[in-house]
Amino acid sequence: MQQTPKSLRLHIALLGRVNAGKSSFLNLVTGQDVSITSNIAGTTTDVVEKTQELLPIGPVVWLDTAGFGDETSLAAERLAKTKRVLDRADVAVLVCEGDKIGQEEEEIIKEAEARKLPLIKVYNKSDLYACPNDGIKVTSTDKSGRDRVLTELKAELIKVVPEDFIKTPPVLGDLVAPHSTVIMLIPIDYEAPKGRLIMPQVQAIRDALDHDLTVVVVKETDYAAALENMKTPPSLVVCDSQVVDKMVQETPKNIKCTTFSTLFARLKGDIVKLVEGAGTIDKLKDGDKVLIAESCTHHAVEDDIGRVKIPRWLKQKTNADLQIDHVAGCDFPSNLAEYKLVVQCGGCMNNRREILSRINKCEKAEVPITNYGICISELKGVLERVLEPLPEALEAYRCIKK
Repeated sequence: MQQTPKSLRLHIALLGRVNAGKSSFLNLVTGQDVSITSNIAGTTTDVVEKTQELLPIGPVVWLDTAGFGDETSLAAERLAKTKRVLDRADVAVLVCEGDKIGQEEEEIIKEAEARKLPLIKVYNKSDLYACPNDGIKVTSTDKSGRDRVLTELKAELIKVVPEDFIKTPPVLGDLVAPHSTVIMLIPIDYEAPKGRLIMPQVQAIRDALDHDLTVVVVKETDYAAALENMKTPPSLVVCDSQVVDKMVQETPKNIKCTTFSTLFARLKGDIVKLVEGAGTIDKLKDGDKVLIAESCTHHAVEDDIGRVKIPRWLKQKTNADLQIDHVAGCDFPSNLAEYKLVVQCGGCMNNRREILSRINKCEKAEVPITNYGICISELKGVLERVLEPLPEALEAYRCIKK
């Protein structure tokens, strides 16, 4: 479990006013000096991340944030980063200084309610203040109370943790019958990481095995031969989006096929919204702005998918002079209304809440959003075929194309 990727961990945001003891609380529950603590207000200046195993909850990542009520010169920037953390938090923990529920705490409570974010109250410095009974009473500097605090914290988390974290939805296991065969096409080129597969491929393989499926993994160059040699046709074929046109061309009409990125659109976000976004690509015209959002920060290769290929294919498909902007990591602009389309990456490094948050922001700004794989399939003219295993998404695509 120590190797569980952050995108698969429960994200817990520690929130509160400055000097309420958020960092001391984090140090207590992790049993380590993770964050610097001080009596000086505003000691935490940036988001501090710490992974932990909280059985029976499982793997989590703590997000220790700068406090509300900061009066330093960098207060606005710190608060903006704290609020951005809420885009990916699954649970919020409000750390109060004793029984103080003032303007800062009310702002946090309202922010959590607006985002439908479960909130757990922690009353710190309980040795100095009388504390209400609707939360966990803590003295963060008293390490002897750690076991009690952890027990109460885990009990509260079990009550509020999102259902899709306790019972992770399948990647593809619900799309085919048990004991059937799935073929996965995985290109091994200069973009492929040396000696390993990328996370969506690994997750898809593991999910297939968890659902008692037989998995055949081939390169796209060997796909046709592998298919021909099979006595029984596969129930599903899944490929990397960059070879989707080749896969569709070589897959008989009676065999359903899709892409890893399409499956992750369903797993991590709202696939119907992402399909509807792709359906607006042919409406782009000269001067329109398109935002391409990468969730990981990586060194762009010569023919990078997000930086080079998708922009090129968009311009070729639309025959329009488009303005393409890029953001990476946790950055997501507030000026979304300026764009005619947002193309989000597959989100393998994001948790589900962050992708849904981005979709929601685009919806509020009335800006279509899609993801890399769905976008590529539309640009290659094969999206309808790729959506065949997913009837709801297929129906949405056909409706928007009428």
